[in-house]
Amino acid sequence: MVALQTLRNINSNLETVQSEISTGKKVATAKDNAAIWAISTVMSTDVESFNQITDSLNKGSSTVGVARAASEQVTELLQDMKNLIVSAQEDLNADDRAKIQTDIDAKRTAISNIVNAAQFNGQNLLQGTESISILASLDRGSDGSVSATSITVARQDLQTTAAVDAAAKEATDAGYVSTADSATDSTVDLSSGDAGFMSTAQSGNITDGNDADITLDAGTVTTGDEFTINVGGSDYTYTALEGDTANDVAAGLKTLIDAGSIANLTVTVTPGADPASDDATINLAAAGGNVTFDETGLASETTQGVISDGDTIDVTLAGGTITAGDTFTINVGDAEYTYTAVDGDTNNDVAAGLKTLIDAGSISDLVVTVTDAGDPTSDAATISLEADGGDVNVSLAGLGSQNAAVAAGGLGAIADLSVATAEDATTALNTIEDLLDTAINAATSFGSAQTQIEGQGEFVQTLIDSMTSGIGAMVDADIEAASAKLQALQVQQQLGVQALSIANSNPQTLLSLFR
Repeated sequence: MVALQTLRNINSNLETVQSEISTGKKVATAKDNAAIWAISTVMSTDVESFNQITDSLNKGSSTVGVARAASEQVTELLQDMKNLIVSAQEDLNADDRAKIQTDIDAKRTAISNIVNAAQFNGQNLLQGTESISILASLDRGSDGSVSATSITVARQDLQTTAAVDAAAKEATDAGYVSTADSATDSTVDLSSGDAGFMSTAQSGNITDGNDADITLDAGTVTTGDEFTINVGGSDYTYTALEGDTANDVAAGLKTLIDAGSIANLTVTVTPGADPASDDATINLAAAGGNVTFDETGLASETTQGVISDGDTIDVTLAGGTITAGDTFTINVGDAEYTYTAVDGDTNNDVAAGLKTLIDAGSISDLVVTVTDAGDPTSDAATISLEADGGDVNVSLAGLGSQNAAVAAGGLGAIADLSVATAEDATTALNTIEDLLDTAINAATSFGSAQTQIEGQGEFVQTLIDSMTSGIGAMVDADIEAASAKLQALQVQQQLGVQALSIANSNPQTLLSLFR
């Protein structure tokens, strides 16, 4: 029995050593050493996470590197531009200035091409202003909590696009509603029940010493509603904000009119005691001369209401140029339908697209028809919304307000560079200096960010190596020691088998005596 127990212990130890040699680990499972296995497993998962962070840092470094290289190239082209502008500071004839201008225009185009192409994996840091975050590390607290840290890289807008004024774009682009409601259909009143819209429209001439009261109905003002009054030959439009009342509209119009500094005019406002039920009044008083006014626009700029059963409203989309990316939204039957323009679209495409979307909504009691513009560059397209079988809610506020303005790019002033005259050349010299500063600052910012990212990448790799080494020290087997131990145990196993054989032979001898 002693020999058998000894052999069992030898075989158990031999199995352990053979497992170490085959797996290369002295702690391969939780049963080998629960505490060490738990610690090493947590550290191993962290190593895998840090490997992913390394990939993120490498991608981030490449993204920033592309932006840095592009901004450096833009800086060189701007310097070349500056050289051309400097050469235009002397007295030159028109032909020479035209040649210099041609070179400047060519470099402007090259800059625009570089900025548009400077992307890595879809990220272009030379367009827009929003920052990007690059995963940099995982921080594990003493309580076991884990938090991610990132490196923030600010975009540096080097686009050459010029600013587009919202009002100017809306006035000239196609698709924007030329009349916000259906004033052509007298049976439909979209302003019914809304606050701010005057009960009696009036216009004319306020003679010296007289005044006119403009009444704004009490009730609910809808965000986005526009209120326009023409005083002294100029339009003043107030756009309602969230939470506005008729009192706010009256005060807003007064502020706008006062800012217009109209001669011979005094504006006062009498707010309603309760905007929900009491009207607000704007008083226009002429003193020192006559003043013209027209408030008919106040009653026609509302963009929402109800189409009564049997009535129709016509939504007109102005002719002109559609800009790709512009969105046009109609809210019908309390659901929004938005068409986004693609390159080459006309107002006919917008009208057809909106009709398709509205038809797909299967709105009860609504019939939609479209009348195409004969010439989309100048003629209006029309969407007719007919209520057939019941009333239908409608709002057109989104048609004339979406994506109307375009902010200028960081190099937007480059579009105005001209050396056509000596005065233009002087102005261009000052402008190019500002543009150079913008490009240099962008390159510097990207260079600093790339250095930070690469430094973090080196640290993370060092951390991975250190953690891998520490995990190995805890769980990896000493193969040399395990091999020596294996040989010793194999010898012991042979001896144990022999000892068991000898021990088993003694009872056999004793039994032979009985036989």
